[in-house]
Amino acid sequence: MATLGRLLGATRHRVAGISISQVRATFQRGMSGYQFESLAVTRPREHVMQVELNRPEKRNAMNRAFWREMVECFQAITAEPDVRAVVVSGAGKIFTAGLDLGDMMGSLLPEGADTARKAIRLTPTIKAFQDTFSVIEKCPKPVIAAVHSACVGGGVDLISACDIRLCTQDAWFQIKEVDIGLAADVGTLQRLPKIIGNDSLARELAFTSRRFEAEEAKQMGLVSGIYPDRAAVLEAALDLASTIASKSPIAVQGTKVSMVYSRDHSVQEGLDHVALWNSTMLQSEDVVEAVQAGMQKRKPEFSKL
Repeated sequence: MATLGRLLGATRHRVAGISISQVRATFQRGMSGYQFESLAVTRPREHVMQVELNRPEKRNAMNRAFWREMVECFQAITAEPDVRAVVVSGAGKIFTAGLDLGDMMGSLLPEGADTARKAIRLTPTIKAFQDTFSVIEKCPKPVIAAVHSACVGGGVDLISACDIRLCTQDAWFQIKEVDIGLAADVGTLQRLPKIIGNDSLARELAFTSRRFEAEEAKQMGLVSGIYPDRAAVLEAALDLASTIASKSPIAVQGTKVSMVYSRDHSVQEGLDHVALWNSTMLQSEDVVEAVQAGMQKRKPEFSKL
């Protein structure tokens, strides 16, 4: 039986290597009837896509299909010219329980006696897992996480890669990895300290696996809004996505690209980057349309990418 590393490695190579037209064709097939095993993809609003973790009977635990399908899904969304914002949610009683240990562990570790050789074979597998959430960050369309109830382990990795995070009053979060004997390795340790701006607290949460609730999550800056229940947080996320989608996609996507770049570079490097970016993008028809719409007191209309 193929190892998880071979499965994920093959998927990553295949997704990275296909053309834009193939990616768009895959996306259209998904929207016209193809169903992911672990995700439900819908278009609830104009220019807005909803990606829902869809294993409610397993508490949306992240199985092998999930790690592959998230990459396929967000690669397709990135290439889809009519999508301007994305909402990520969870079906059922909770957002996600994190890693599906029952499904994953049997095929995770490579065979063999030599530790070094097993490590070399395992490294691409870990990097493929990382791609599952990095693809959200690399997607130029803003991604909003709508969290309800539990967001555990890999769930924190997932939402840390999103641009905006909203949650319900009963939401709780836990960096769970140390309790199963490993260091979180798919994004939380790299992104969370920069999101909350408190290195001491980030280390406390990662070292202790302490559960924290919605109010604390808002106080630390992990989420920007708290809502009564799942329906309310999802509606708020979709409303926010619709507002973002009403803006120039050139401007919004340029803003996301610049903010992600600037997070990991100096102020001057970020300024140089956005200067180069806008030397092209300021020539967009969207600038003219936005100014004219403002002068004419009408809603601007922007063409798809």
